[in-house]
Amino acid sequence: MRRLRRIKILATLGPASSDLAMIRRLFEAGADIFRINMSHTPHDKMRELVATIRNVESSYGRPIGILVDLQGPKLRLGAFAEGAVQLQNGQTFTLDSDKTPGDATRVNLPHPEILAALRPGHALLLDDGKVRLIAEETSKEHAVTRVVVGGKMSDRKGVSLPDTDLPVSAMTSKDKADLEAALVTGVDWIALSFVQRADDVIEAKKMIRGRAAVMAKIEKPQAIDRLADIIEASDALMVARGDLGVELPLERVPSLQKQMTRMARRAGKPVVIATQMLESMIQSPVPTRAEVSDVATAVYEGADAIMLSAESAAGKFPVEAVSTMNRIGEEVERDPTYRSVVAAQRPSPESTAGDAIADAARQIAETLDLPALICWTSSGSTAVRVARERPKPPIVAITPNITAGRRLAVVWGVHCVVAEDARDQDDMVSRAGQIAFRDGFVRAGQRVIIVAGVPLGIPGTTNMVRIASVGPEGDANI
Repeated sequence: MRRLRRIKILATLGPASSDLAMIRRLFEAGADIFRINMSHTPHDKMRELVATIRNVESSYGRPIGILVDLQGPKLRLGAFAEGAVQLQNGQTFTLDSDKTPGDATRVNLPHPEILAALRPGHALLLDDGKVRLIAEETSKEHAVTRVVVGGKMSDRKGVSLPDTDLPVSAMTSKDKADLEAALVTGVDWIALSFVQRADDVIEAKKMIRGRAAVMAKIEKPQAIDRLADIIEASDALMVARGDLGVELPLERVPSLQKQMTRMARRAGKPVVIATQMLESMIQSPVPTRAEVSDVATAVYEGADAIMLSAESAAGKFPVEAVSTMNRIGEEVERDPTYRSVVAAQRPSPESTAGDAIADAARQIAETLDLPALICWTSSGSTAVRVARERPKPPIVAITPNITAGRRLAVVWGVHCVVAEDARDQDDMVSRAGQIAFRDGFVRAGQRVIIVAGVPLGIPGTTNMVRIASVGPEGDANI
């Protein structure tokens, strides 16, 4: 099954999309990788979803990626004696370590790390930013705040701290248990929530030990200030616009989205744009015009993937949401201006042999107007390097490693095929032509370009380019 677009689609699974028939329909509609949100998924259900996705994968013969999204530290208020209170603008409201149910003047904050880190002038956003407090007096036992934006407040509402650098890990005990369960099940990507610093990613990687790739979700202002280090430590980035828009002024989110997309692309790391992309399709079979424009903007920016959350997990029209996103991607990439926009954002190649080869392969493929750029890759790194260049022809990645193939499901423009490794260079060239011919990328008589690392099978050795002609049976020769 060949996609007619380069950008990938990541669909979240949930109550509306958890059985075999629906997951199959979502894949056919355009989903390339599936997300399992551990905030709402017990281990047994996660294992069931993974098994179902692998079933779909085997029936289509195409690697499908699975991303498990860890919940991260959820900071919440304690309970109120009457269940809810009304906070008025200008009033004083205290957050403290007293576990007694709260009232209109105070409530328990069961997070001593917050009380220890808060300083006068720091903002506290409650219930997704609906209520805003400013700390005036702070200590390890309590924080006296002034209500700047009042409203109704009830039990266990969330707390966001845009100005406070919390000395806590991005992984809770629940996350560690979820992570181990996911790794044993054999998922491909782990998304870390509420990353604040590169050390959060490094901590997770020590636990993962290469068993999955790590995607850092950027949703905290503290992460923005350390973005370069976080990108370097991560395997991919997710622009989590929902929480980012709570803790930062909304008008900053679009420019940060562009900056993060370009920084990730420059680093050669996949980047996913997420949250509320087709939000109205939770209830409606068609999106708003603004949502279509939002998705299109991510495509024009050259993002690797765009994500559906509640639209596919709990909405009334999950298949329609994926189909709509698929059509938007195809239409944008057909736009005559798309190539010039993507090319204008192309970063200079890094000073490594692999990146120089990838850049040269793109230039050759575009100069000769070749129909496909084929990568033989063991670890997937060759395909990622080539995808960084955003070449005009499709990228066909051939790998003997199913794990690498599944991880490449999130990478821009990569059509991955899992096949037995090449015996030698002649076999590599011949079968590259056969696979591209079989999957409809080339016709007999056309030429293709092949990129690989020699000796074969050694990860990270991208150092070879070949131009080959495709014969009448699809086999290629130099």
